[in-house]
Amino acid sequence: MTALRLSSLRPAALFFMALMAVPASGQNADPGSGIRPEEKRSGYSFMSRETRAMQDDDLANPGTLWALEGEALWRTATGASGKSCATCHQDAAVSMKGVAARHPAFEPRSGVVINLEQRINLCRVDRQQAPPLAYESKELLALTTHVANQSRGMPVQVVIDGPTRPFFQAGRDLYFQRQGQLNLACNQCHDEHWDGQLRGDRVTQGHGNAYPEYRLEWQTVGSLQRRLRGCNTGVRAEPFPYGAQEYVNLELYLAWRAQGLPIETPGVRP
Repeated sequence: MTALRLSSLRPAALFFMALMAVPASGQNADPGSGIRPEEKRSGYSFMSRETRAMQDDDLANPGTLWALEGEALWRTATGASGKSCATCHQDAAVSMKGVAARHPAFEPRSGVVINLEQRINLCRVDRQQAPPLAYESKELLALTTHVANQSRGMPVQVVIDGPTRPFFQAGRDLYFQRQGQLNLACNQCHDEHWDGQLRGDRVTQGHGNAYPEYRLEWQTVGSLQRRLRGCNTGVRAEPFPYGAQEYVNLELYLAWRAQGLPIETPGVRP
């Protein structure tokens, strides 16, 4: 049998082989292993000059369209109560400032950690007496983008103590857990191999501070959970359903990793 030569392998295959050769981090590993505080970088810094310019200019940023749609929905009455978001919260620029920077957060009534999309849907059901919006629907993405946009420039600052702690720990465990047929964990790409190359793209540190964001490969705005599901598919693992607690826990851990980075919503990425 002819031996397989490394030079005949695709770069992506070589990258995955290198990853699988690295021992997986154990549960007692430092949560920030692989990235020193002074090395923490938003995905923005890994983008091309042209993509950064697109994000920086609201008139050129495609995500602005979702933010404007969300602003209109914010003022639109809906549901049996006949209320709009503005009925209770008035000007989003004031009432929603800092909200995205603090999510995911513990919700006492449900007893679990919820993300920003789920917070919006709770208000719809409880206050507006309207049905929840579907994940990745244009309406939910627009409202989430509008709300998160009010925190743009503010540092991510989530709480991980008290009742939030078990959910944070579960998200951390999932981050370090090998998954799928490729047997890879999140940390193997985003802690140990960031700034490397994968299929011609630079590997980022995996921060979620720009979501919802417009991805050029999607040609639309999408949520962080859409990206997480894409990562699951990439390592040939079965994705969790949208809204799964596992993803929300992971979002909380990722937000903790991104502590101090500014909210960029709506971000633009390749």
